[in-house]
Amino acid sequence: MLIASQNKDQIQKLKESLNREFEMKDLGPARKILGMEITRDREQGTLELSQSEYVAGVLRAFGMDQSKVSQTPLGAHFKLRAANEKTLARDAEYMKSVPYPNAIGSIMYSMIGSRPDLAYLVGVVSRFMSKPSKAHWQAVKWVMRYMKGTQDTCLRFKKDDKFEIRGYYDSDYATDLDRRRSITGFVFTAGGNTISWKSGLQRVVALSTTEAQYGPCRGS
Repeated sequence: MLIASQNKDQIQKLKESLNREFEMKDLGPARKILGMEITRDREQGTLELSQSEYVAGVLRAFGMDQSKVSQTPLGAHFKLRAANEKTLARDAEYMKSVPYPNAIGSIMYSMIGSRPDLAYLVGVVSRFMSKPSKAHWQAVKWVMRYMKGTQDTCLRFKKDDKFEIRGYYDSDYATDLDRRRSITGFVFTAGGNTISWKSGLQRVVALSTTEAQYGPCRGS
């Protein structure tokens, strides 16, 4: 259990109350929870959330811990689209032993916890979970190779006297090769710290790059 509050007295009272009802042990300042490592520097006024150990475990689980590192999140040569029946039949034997949904779920957990840079990638490769092909699996392995090279990437929070909320947004026109839908991506920061992010397909088909940029206004 992780307890957080600006009032230390309230934290202590809650601990005492819980201790009267349950057998528990106070482990002190939070260092790790749900696969996320917490590093705090009070002198510098910083706090870091990292999932480096979790990512290392994911790479081992899928046999990618000894793979070469990829410098790019997803290679430009990947032109992914839904596999047709001929492709699925051709790759059926190979894909029998491929844990595609498990790999996507593992990558997604890292993205949700501390890796905004994986949001776009998860959105792309997760489209094919119902009928993945060998080409889709190659893209997932590329993502894991990128994760290996960025294993220590983390979210860093710091104090800032000027508290501002900012949003950054972009779209990728007609990236979905099957239905020609565009992708919307955004990230919000508060006081210079990343607090929210998302990447996903727009709900309707944009007819131009300008229209794709206004996707959120049209209910994407």
